[in-house]
Amino acid sequence: MELKPGDVVTLKSGGHALTVVEVNEDAVSCLWMGNEGDLFRETLPLAVLERADADDDDEDEQEDDEDSSDDEEDDEAEEDEPRKKSA
Repeated sequence: MELKPGDVVTLKSGGHALTVVEVNEDAVSCLWMGNEGDLFRETLPLAVLERADADDDDEDEQEDDEDSSDDEEDDEAEEDEPRKKSA
C-alpha cells in the first residue's frame, strides 16, 4: 500500500480516522483528533494501517446530492403553480 501525506487511514484493529503526515520506509507518522478534542501524533508501523474506506464517503455524498436535488425539484414545482393573490 502506497501512502502519501494527507491520506486518511485507520488501524486495522479499528479506531479513529488518522491523517498521514509523513511516510518513511516502514513507518507512517499520523495525526488524529481525540474524543476530547486533543490532537495526537504518533509514528506507526505501516503493517498496522489500512486506507480508510472512501466508498462510504462517496455514498454519503451521493445521498446528500440526491436529497438536495429533491428539494430543488419541489421548489421548481411550487414556482409552476399559480400564486394566490392576497386580499
